[in-house]
Amino acid sequence: MPRKANPALLKPYNLSADLEAVVGKGPMSRGQVVKKIWEYIKKGNMQNPANKRNIIADAKLKVIFGGKGEVTMFEMTKLVSKHLT
Repeated sequence: MPRKANPALLKPYNLSADLEAVVGKGPMSRGQVVKKIWEYIKKGNMQNPANKRNIIADAKLKVIFGGKGEVTMFEMTKLVSKHLT
């Protein structure tokens, strides 16, 4: 039996202006936001080469990450949720 999509991941959210600068205009679901952030990270080659689970933030991502220069991918989702309403 195929898995059903989690409705919480499909709910559209309004995005903060800082988050829209990275992922584009909202509203978007949480899943879409995370996907777009990963596209941005990979395009900018911002994964730590020594540990691919860590993200090295540029100026735009630092604002979203609360000023942190490097975060784990698990920490990233927690920090991004503060920019969704």
